[in-house]
Amino acid sequence: MKIYHLSHTDLDGYGCQYVVANYFKNCEFYNSNYGKEIEERFDEIIQKIEANPNELALILITDVNPVDSVCEDFSNRVAKLENAKLLLLDHHQTGKACMEKYPWYLLDSSRCATKITYDFFSKIFGEDKELSLMVDIINSIDIWLSDNKHFELGKILMQIIASSKEINRVMFSKQNHAYMFFLLNKAKEFFHLNEPHIALEDATHKIKKEFFKSNKNDTLCNLISDYLVRILSENKEDYTIYYKDKKGLLVYDIGNVSVIGNDFLVKNPEYDFFLEINPGKKISLRANNKIDVSLFAKTAFNGGGHANASGGIFSSYKDSNVYSKIYEQTKTYLEKFNEK
Repeated sequence: MKIYHLSHTDLDGYGCQYVVANYFKNCEFYNSNYGKEIEERFDEIIQKIEANPNELALILITDVNPVDSVCEDFSNRVAKLENAKLLLLDHHQTGKACMEKYPWYLLDSSRCATKITYDFFSKIFGEDKELSLMVDIINSIDIWLSDNKHFELGKILMQIIASSKEINRVMFSKQNHAYMFFLLNKAKEFFHLNEPHIALEDATHKIKKEFFKSNKNDTLCNLISDYLVRILSENKEDYTIYYKDKKGLLVYDIGNVSVIGNDFLVKNPEYDFFLEINPGKKISLRANNKIDVSLFAKTAFNGGGHANASGGIFSSYKDSNVYSKIYEQTKTYLEKFNEK
């Protein structure tokens, strides 16, 4: 059986997945904020299951509470699959009506979703003392038990996960999960120290560098750029687009685009430009003296700037959290200019 696990994007959401990964090996993880993204992620999961009809699948949803119309859609779609079941574990009180309507919906507002997930699976597969401690720390901050002895440590864990946006989860889902699980694993090393919250906060920068470091030490900024450029370079054909006769790479909300874009273009000289799309239709263009991206930005995105660094607005773009949809929109749009 394979578990397709959709969870929230905060500490509690990743905590649920950390628990599941402790008990199961054949898992594929997805994360979502509220709104349209939940449905986009669910569509991805359904497509994967439909492509593997001989594989038994569990769709596990944690720490998000879809509205009733979405729950109804999910229930109907899973009912058509002979090889899949659906289970939702949540703690948001707003899901009470859905819990009463759907047998696959388990709700308990007295515990965070990570604790619900741990309690559910540990009853079947056994307790884990260190994992249980992690769960209690997450529970203390997520449902705000300010008098709990773990509360201050929970605050630091929450801050670490919330601030760790270095690996874009839309483009690099597997690497993002590896990073989040690495941070949680490293945090466990501090749980039994004196004043662990202070020790963990002091060590956070070093822990992050440890994940991104390969051969030599460097600034965190440079280590992150090297890590992401390596991934982009290894999979560049999947991200390649064209503007007229120029070859470029398309990324989504990758962050630090000047450093990463320049590093990629230097290490991949066959590419002429680097294009980043951000939420809100904003685009950033970078080049390395092989195309004037200020003219590119002006012509295609009603923008401008410098020859090697420009920006604009992709006015017809419909925001998505699925890279393939972002890619197809952009590719189709730029093809209009290729024909001119």
